[in-house]
Amino acid sequence: MESKPFFRFLFFFIAIAFLFAWTHLHYAPSPGVTTLLDCASNSPWCTSSKNRLQSKQPTLTKTPRASTSQRRHHESAAPRHPLDPLTVQEFNKVRKILSSHALFKSSNNYALHSVVLEEPNKELVLKWKKGQPLFPRIASVIARANGVSHVLTVNLETDEVTVLNTAPPTGYPTMTMEDMTSATWAPLSNAKFNRTIIERGVNLKDVACLPISLGWFGKKEENRRLIKVQCYSMEDTANFYMRPIEGLTVLLDMDTKEVVEVSDTGRSIPIPKATNTDYRFSEQKLQQDLNSINPISIEQPKGPSFVIEDEHLVKWANWEFHLKPDTRAGLMVSRAKVRDLESGVLRDVMYKGFTSELFVPYMDPTDAWYFKTYMDAGEYGFGLQAMPLDPLNDCPRNAYYMDGVFAAGDGVPYVRSNMVCVFERYTGDIGWRHAESPITGMEIKEVRPKVTLVVRMAASVANYDYIVDWEFQTDGLIRIKVGLSGILMVKGTAYENMNQVEGQENLFGTLLSENVIGVIHDHYITFYLDMDIDGSDNSFVNVNIKKQETSPGESPRKSYLKAVRKVAKTEKDAQIQLKLYDPSEFHVINPTKKTRVGNPVGYKVVPGGTAASLLDHEDPPQKRGAFTNNQIWVTPYNRSEQWAGGLFVYQSHGEDTLDVWSERDRPIENKDIVVWYTLGFHHIPCQEDFPIMPTVSSSFDLKPVNFFESNPILRAPPYFEKDLPVCRPAYSA
Repeated sequence: MESKPFFRFLFFFIAIAFLFAWTHLHYAPSPGVTTLLDCASNSPWCTSSKNRLQSKQPTLTKTPRASTSQRRHHESAAPRHPLDPLTVQEFNKVRKILSSHALFKSSNNYALHSVVLEEPNKELVLKWKKGQPLFPRIASVIARANGVSHVLTVNLETDEVTVLNTAPPTGYPTMTMEDMTSATWAPLSNAKFNRTIIERGVNLKDVACLPISLGWFGKKEENRRLIKVQCYSMEDTANFYMRPIEGLTVLLDMDTKEVVEVSDTGRSIPIPKATNTDYRFSEQKLQQDLNSINPISIEQPKGPSFVIEDEHLVKWANWEFHLKPDTRAGLMVSRAKVRDLESGVLRDVMYKGFTSELFVPYMDPTDAWYFKTYMDAGEYGFGLQAMPLDPLNDCPRNAYYMDGVFAAGDGVPYVRSNMVCVFERYTGDIGWRHAESPITGMEIKEVRPKVTLVVRMAASVANYDYIVDWEFQTDGLIRIKVGLSGILMVKGTAYENMNQVEGQENLFGTLLSENVIGVIHDHYITFYLDMDIDGSDNSFVNVNIKKQETSPGESPRKSYLKAVRKVAKTEKDAQIQLKLYDPSEFHVINPTKKTRVGNPVGYKVVPGGTAASLLDHEDPPQKRGAFTNNQIWVTPYNRSEQWAGGLFVYQSHGEDTLDVWSERDRPIENKDIVVWYTLGFHHIPCQEDFPIMPTVSSSFDLKPVNFFESNPILRAPPYFEKDLPVCRPAYSA
């Protein structure tokens, strides 16, 4: 049973399962060779560099094209903007410099957990103009060597390595893909684990395992980089998530790959059946389907209206911004400016915005579940889990696709292909309209269609899929939207029907199918928004909507509403918990810039549907996720404060979070400030979420408020029949 050939066979199956669950891996080139592969060539969704380089598509510079095989010369790419991400050549140089540094030469086992651009100081970037020389290119590196975490910088011009003393007292860096892969294999070397699998009636060849971050719950989890591993049966389904081997948990030392503990508390719980769990279209056997809906595509007879200059600078309508993929945040939108059509001037709106952290606590306190309180950006890397987008399904025709280029744990660069897409969206919405009433005698009907620009990425963090959209509108509004889809993380149970359940609250979720419980959980997505409204020195204003009662005899009315404005002086003044019956607007203004009639120019944060954390603030997961205690925070700009859960999130104690920083109560009036907004979801699973979830979405807006002198899209032209092609059906009745 434990022969080497068998384990090679077993490892193959485990590797395929992990690949299917997490993401595609890279092929490391030989030293000095920069030829790249997008991912494993046998992966069903991947295209090798060889095929991409043989593509007949023209090189992309400005004109966006909708192709899965856009030709990009990553090996020869060069930065053209101070915020451009590191290139393949730069990654290779970082790797070479570090390999000869004393810290790494003396280490038998080291890994690079993050290699990204150390962005130049903000004041320098704000002054930079296209055509000027770039600032020195510096890489920011988080590495582990000899069991110790290090933060350092590598100057790519001077080859100088600077080791910084910025590591917090607790916590570890984001896991590498190699960490996660090796963690799923390690239990197979443990005889107790193998016996347990066989005793559960599962063939070892059908086992698929997942690496699960364990949070922090006390002293026993300190001073070792630990992870928990739980497993599933892949027999007869691609959707192994629906077939948990319940109660079997392996505690693993991630550095040594030593199995610390095997806990098996679920022997009496059957493994759910595979019936009706496969979500692939090819496996759907039902007679009735949705083929009655004909394929739809929005055509652009003159092509898209946006251009991508120098690979990262997006220009569309009255908007301009810089866009880049990031291993931790997923994607970053920087230097967002909107053109004022009155003056023709590009005006600053936001210096940088991105997904700072995702907190996903599950609501089951039992032994095999209490620790499932994920930080998907700081622990797993939101960008590392981004999947290649599927043309026509993830993104429409005429979308432009952007690759991410990242460094593996050994420093070798690899491509995350088609990681981001950019496209124009028209769904029949209206930009503005007015039809004059017949009683006026004026036959006026003016309507403008709403066309928007969307920047999209999708991350598959194991079972869950997140879709993040940044949507830019011609009226100056930015809508940030998060969609949740994918597959539930479920719990095995002995119950097959609700009539067997005495106390439903003890399920900790919903019985979705025979022997399957969907566990209640929350999702919180915290966004970093460095707003620069017509400049960096801004203020935060809480515009509270208050009920005012009229004085006796003042009016036939008894009450009305008024706006009470309060400028936040310090951080604590700007900590906001949303309240339906105590409403406010939340303005970011430039107090030194006024409109023609004297209003300060600004933008406002417009919350959408959201949720608030109900966990006890002293609960260990909530201490680490304390950045969700408020929906809105405002802090003074500090380039070291970007990650709401802290720089080193993995197994942290919550000592380096947005909540901790904000306790300093620093001045924020007329300062360079950062707004943090948390979008939340409570999820009580239902049967419609089985075996895969329809997407549920929520959003918030950044909306101009007295930023323009008048309606900025007043001059937008209407559409006319002559502007659009006449489409004829392929057949007639």
